[in-house]
Amino acid sequence: MENAYVTQLFDRLAASSCDVGGQVAGYTSFMEKMVDRFYALHGTRHQVFFVGNGGSAGISMHMNTDFLKNGRLQTHSMHDPATLTCLANDYGYDEVFSRQLALAGAEGDLLVAISSSGRSENILRAARLMRELGGTVMTFTGFAPDNPLRQLGDYNFYVPSDSYGIVESIHQLVLQQAVDELMQRYTD
Repeated sequence: MENAYVTQLFDRLAASSCDVGGQVAGYTSFMEKMVDRFYALHGTRHQVFFVGNGGSAGISMHMNTDFLKNGRLQTHSMHDPATLTCLANDYGYDEVFSRQLALAGAEGDLLVAISSSGRSENILRAARLMRELGGTVMTFTGFAPDNPLRQLGDYNFYVPSDSYGIVESIHQLVLQQAVDELMQRYTD
């Protein structure tokens, strides 16, 4: 018996597009370059920031932990409830990530921005600020191919689907592979 959801998931994964520095890359090439970028941060003082809303926040928090513990990188959690509610109360929800980056981010840092729509203002502001700081922006988006977040990324992974479940599942899968590939580099 064929599972339509799994078929759709694999179909959308196969149809996903990747680019690095505006140059289209195949999945294998993208994964290698993405892992290279993470690996370059190992042993440095540079940080990795993960941001997302809703289900993408869940992915962000999971990946923050995995890249810290297994990826051996300096990660900074952007989803502490007290910090989010404080900043949202004082400055508005659109500022909850960019205010944190303004305080903790620096040149050479990496922002991993996860947004199914690529249109969340708080994530867009964080991406713009990371670029201003001289950091790198890695995006994971879906829905419309011309979404604004994708336009701000140095590394972009786009899932051509308007289904939150499909987009989020693929984002999780790709990032989990990246941390597993990173772990493998430490043992090679």
